[in-house]
Amino acid sequence: MDGDIIRYVRMRYSLSIGEATAEEIKVNLGSAYPIKVEKEMIVRGRDLEKGLPKAVKINSVQVREALSATITSIIAAVRDVIHDAPPELSNDISTRGIVLSGGGALVSGMGKLISAETKLPVTIADEPLSCVVLGCAFLLEDAELFSRLHVARAGK
Repeated sequence: MDGDIIRYVRMRYSLSIGEATAEEIKVNLGSAYPIKVEKEMIVRGRDLEKGLPKAVKINSVQVREALSATITSIIAAVRDVIHDAPPELSNDISTRGIVLSGGGALVSGMGKLISAETKLPVTIADEPLSCVVLGCAFLLEDAELFSRLHVARAGK
């Protein structure tokens, strides 16, 4: 998503921004659905034509446009996982719902959109940016639990 924002700002404004700026834009302006009051912010970067610092105003409608292809891909991937899930996992998903993690979980309305598209309850993890690595650390510390883990390898 950050790459989508970087490319959008580069193409639309001929402005180079870094990943930290793109992340800030995603968190402050990113949304999966139109919001009641659209937001805007000033973004600073390097003008690609002149090489000088430049500031532009960007709004949440533009960020939603920049993210739309990736959000559509995420929805399709979620549908594919649910469709291909074994019966036991399908039962867990229908009972417990979907938990979103990672930076995409912080995009306003992402959970609402996935829930609308899948007809399943969706929650956001308590610490979406770190919960996956914390879960892996927990797993690695528990030898008995780790021994029950089956990891599929690519190409096998």
